[in-house]
Amino acid sequence: MKRILATMIAASAGLSAAPLHAEDSLTYVSWGGNYQQAERDAFLDPIEDELGITIREETYTGVHEVRAQVLSGAVTWDIVDLGGFECAQGQAEGLFEDLDWNVVSTEGLDENAWSDTWVSILYYSTVLAYNPEALEKAPTNFTDFWDVENFPGRRALYNEAPTMLEAALLADGVPKDELYPLDIDRAFAKLEEIKPHIDAWWDSGAQSIQLLADGEVDMLPIWNGRIEVLKEEGFPVEIAWDQGTLSVSCVAIPKGAPNKDLAMKAINLMISPEIQANLPQYINYGPANALAFDTGKIAEDKVATSPSAPEHLKVLAVISPSYWGERLTELDERWDAFMLK
Repeated sequence: MKRILATMIAASAGLSAAPLHAEDSLTYVSWGGNYQQAERDAFLDPIEDELGITIREETYTGVHEVRAQVLSGAVTWDIVDLGGFECAQGQAEGLFEDLDWNVVSTEGLDENAWSDTWVSILYYSTVLAYNPEALEKAPTNFTDFWDVENFPGRRALYNEAPTMLEAALLADGVPKDELYPLDIDRAFAKLEEIKPHIDAWWDSGAQSIQLLADGEVDMLPIWNGRIEVLKEEGFPVEIAWDQGTLSVSCVAIPKGAPNKDLAMKAINLMISPEIQANLPQYINYGPANALAFDTGKIAEDKVATSPSAPEHLKVLAVISPSYWGERLTELDERWDAFMLK
């Protein structure tokens, strides 16, 4: 509509339609597919209306592309969507602009959901899922998952150190609010305990749901969005939210972005309760801002399955991007050694 209006105004003045001025537009970069379409519907359209701007979209494959733009001094993107660990890595490398807290409000955000140069825009959860028809007794958390005598069944684990080290420590009795800094030796000792009882190690979300759908395993940690899809298709699966983990997706402004000030305003709107509350309508991820649940915009059935709903936040542990951003390479190497034993 804005483009049509701009063209009509230009035509009435006897001029051809000119490109939008740089200050009237932003370039937003994300991961494409249904995920980016949900961001368009939930975040970008309302921000365009609120600020009276146009937001162009591009897709990319991760922080290495941001690094290439910044190091070459040829930055064309204004806001980039990244995984939490990538935000932490990018900050450590000096790839992002500092956020202006006079413009960007973190009210309603968890302390692990923002840092000097990035801020979370949504949560996804890694929870224990199981097939109730295959088990005599339902596990309720990772402590039960590790209890192979009282909860017999075929098991799978995620083949990644992040979240699995936290799951091991939670299973070993570490309170969710006392996880960091992680006791690495204790976590790997707990993983050694369960390793002989693991029937499969999954590497992708698609593989995780296939293991459960095909009956190859009876219980496993899995991303909550994946398991909801399986439930909607009629598979007998249930979720145990207790001792699950919350991970973030976040946004940052590449250093040297052409429209830094406008990007700050857009990010502030993106994490505002009203716009955050749009997210569950379009994709089964949780708002990063807890105040979104106070707006009345999120339907009860969406609250029940949202990983960041108040009831779930009471039992889920928030994964720290800053912790992992500083140690990911080191702990990945130790994970690989653990898997090769």
